[in-house]
Amino acid sequence: MFEELLALGYAGAEYDAWLIEIRKSHQFGSGFVEVNPNSKIPALLDRSGPEPVRVFESGAILLYLAEKFGVFIPKNLLTRTEMFNWLFWQMGSAPYLGGGFGHFYAYAPSKMEYPIDRFTMEVKRQLDVLDKRLADNEYLAGSEYSIADIAAFPWYGGLVRGWLYDAAEFLDVERYTHVQRWAMQIYDRPAVKRGRMVNRLSGEPYEQLRERHEASDFDNKTQDKIDQG
Repeated sequence: MFEELLALGYAGAEYDAWLIEIRKSHQFGSGFVEVNPNSKIPALLDRSGPEPVRVFESGAILLYLAEKFGVFIPKNLLTRTEMFNWLFWQMGSAPYLGGGFGHFYAYAPSKMEYPIDRFTMEVKRQLDVLDKRLADNEYLAGSEYSIADIAAFPWYGGLVRGWLYDAAEFLDVERYTHVQRWAMQIYDRPAVKRGRMVNRLSGEPYEQLRERHEASDFDNKTQDKIDQG
């Protein structure tokens, strides 16, 4: 979202992205808990105004930024409502994909047939819901790219692009042709490509930018640049 705002010329969207390593329990530090009492990522502290504003939960962050800058949130009431429908659909559905399917398929210490089957069916159902929506609509809210797409893409776009849990073949994601089209269309956005690099510690070294504090970090602080000295 920040990279999309900067691409549109909103200098006020300049940001610092600090890495919170959850496997090292950084999210339980007092400084982070002051921003998000629930100790989850992401969290935002906006220091641009007279008083700092804390925002936690990804949906709240996206809404805050969309309203602050007046973009990626439809102005037409009907389209705006449809955007809210899909934004909150993502908020309610993604835990079944991540904490449900992702946990039991990829991270649980032992493979258990029942939860894998249960959450596989649910994820396929969700992908089918998305596929039907995107069959007749370019984006989730209709013809307008919005924060609903920005929220859903890392999860469902990442799933069909093969970035999550190494599960693309298992889920037969190629069958969801409209989700595939939507995911590729969003991935082709330069701001999305930059955003996916931030706070990333895996993948190709040139795709990894541990922290982002200014635009030039993309040119000189990716892991491959650091490795080269």
